[in-house]
Amino acid sequence: MQIKVKHSYAQSSIASVFLYYTIRVKGETIMFKIKLEGGRTMEVEESMYWHTTAHILAQAVKRLFPNYKLTIGPAIENGFYYDFDVEKPFTEEDLAKIEEEMKKIIKEDLGIERFELPRGEAIKLMEERKEPYKVELIKELPEGEIISFYKQGEFVDLCRGPHLPSTGKVKAIKLTSMSSAYWRGDAKNKSLQRVYGISFPKASELEEYLTKLEEAKQRDHRKLGKELGIFMTHDLVGKGLPMYLPNGYIVWELLENYIKGKEKKLGYKHVLTPPLATVDLYKTSGHWEHYKDGMFPKMEVEGEEFVLRPMNCPHHMMIYANSIHSYRDLPIRIGEIARDCRFEPSGTLKGIERVRAFCQNDAHLFVTPEQIEEEFKLVVNLILEAYKDLNITDYHFELSLRDPEDKVKYHPDDEMWENAENKLRKVLNDIGIPYVEKIGEAAFYGPKLDVQVKPAVGNEYSLSTCQLDFCLPAKFNLSYIDKDGEKKMPVVLHRAVFGSIDRFIAYYLEETKGALPTWLAPVQVKVLPITDKQLDYAKEVNNKLLEKGIRVELDSRQEKLGYKIREAQIAKIPYILVIGDKEIEANSVGVRARNEGDIGQLPVEEFIARIENEIKNYTV
Repeated sequence: MQIKVKHSYAQSSIASVFLYYTIRVKGETIMFKIKLEGGRTMEVEESMYWHTTAHILAQAVKRLFPNYKLTIGPAIENGFYYDFDVEKPFTEEDLAKIEEEMKKIIKEDLGIERFELPRGEAIKLMEERKEPYKVELIKELPEGEIISFYKQGEFVDLCRGPHLPSTGKVKAIKLTSMSSAYWRGDAKNKSLQRVYGISFPKASELEEYLTKLEEAKQRDHRKLGKELGIFMTHDLVGKGLPMYLPNGYIVWELLENYIKGKEKKLGYKHVLTPPLATVDLYKTSGHWEHYKDGMFPKMEVEGEEFVLRPMNCPHHMMIYANSIHSYRDLPIRIGEIARDCRFEPSGTLKGIERVRAFCQNDAHLFVTPEQIEEEFKLVVNLILEAYKDLNITDYHFELSLRDPEDKVKYHPDDEMWENAENKLRKVLNDIGIPYVEKIGEAAFYGPKLDVQVKPAVGNEYSLSTCQLDFCLPAKFNLSYIDKDGEKKMPVVLHRAVFGSIDRFIAYYLEETKGALPTWLAPVQVKVLPITDKQLDYAKEVNNKLLEKGIRVELDSRQEKLGYKIREAQIAKIPYILVIGDKEIEANSVGVRARNEGDIGQLPVEEFIARIENEIKNYTV
């Protein structure tokens, strides 16, 4: 539940900040958290509404399952959850019973009261109620911390609040899903049962939310990936390790060829480097210090320590260092579709959007200081060109800067940071691109530009990035010979237009609902003869399309035409060609377009010209 408030700033680029306001309503303290974005609308989040509903959920569970233990239950961006230590996992039937009990608690309109206790009494209360997780939390609170509880009827929970005055203020609820979760997010701890839910003050708001939720399910790339034969996963292979099926690899290869073609026109040279390296490489680059917790464990072989690589820049630094370079050689643009591995917690894995093995559309541009602005501008223009071709329109730019107060995370060189950040600002201002500055979001070695996309479902995230780096060239002692014959250090631009190809495919499947544009569709045309009488002609049409490089399939099964058309529509194939006696007589095909419906008869050559034009121009 959100209230939108207009606000303006004299400064157009301001980091995200949060302001907190409290008010008193019938003796209850209510806190509002306000998110401020430079030059954009603010959102006031009444998290107390969902927090209160989380307590109603916990109370319902304790009524139905008295022996189950409480852990934590916060409000989140879209609703709330509560984690329970259960004797056996909840079933869908259990969820329905819990939801009904929640409705009873709401109908009882129980007053919600806040009270405080000294540490000893707080521990005693939770021990008497046999809530060991709450006892653990209380014992970890700092001395002098206020220990508060909230009571509604027979239910009491350790909580800072705030909450609504009574349970009856909640009007419409829905428990949406369940999952497992580790206590304190640590895989070494007990596995818990997490229940998610949502609530609103009006039934109409809940209905609207559930409609959006159903839309999200229909767009979920995991569902579409299975239905369209894009990718699969299997626990025997490993969590977060997707395998691309033939249709998926076609999409993958087309995207790879698309972006590499764009890069080659800009003078990029593509390389192939191994997906592992010695630990010493990452110690030299500084990544080991900053990112080792996100890497897979190191392996010892013949006295050397190796690790699966989480990023490609150290390899590309070594390629640059392999030769002596003149200022006349720069810029040197090294590109790679590179396989990387990162150890993501199992609870965060999601289809091909969040994985443990992925391929980055990566590149590193080695430039002179004088070339920074022009090369950065070329990268931004490449991103914009790709977004135009792919009809990506809902995005904005974020300039990620260091936090000057953080002396641990960031490379300690104030002059370097000020120079780098000012150069990126200047380019963005010169191009005229609106952007928001994000303090503390830079990489450890330099500032970066992130392009945040707002997908059709879910939260926004970074798709493309370009990072400026004065740090790694120094760590690897990189150099070039300037026009005076002296050694100078190059500057590096790290950039990825698609980010990882895996995540991009996930994003694009959800944006298009799986109806990929003709140039990207695994199967572009399905040929359907009405009966066997038209089969020979259908084969001729099929072969003509194949000769033109069009991805076509001939469906000659002994099935009813309506059934075959429906199957092709479910597979989201851009064009269906129906062939009967009339089409043979006219040397034509009956065309059904995914976006336009039944077009009617077209001469075969005219249809070929039409689809070739779509493919050439990336028509969406």
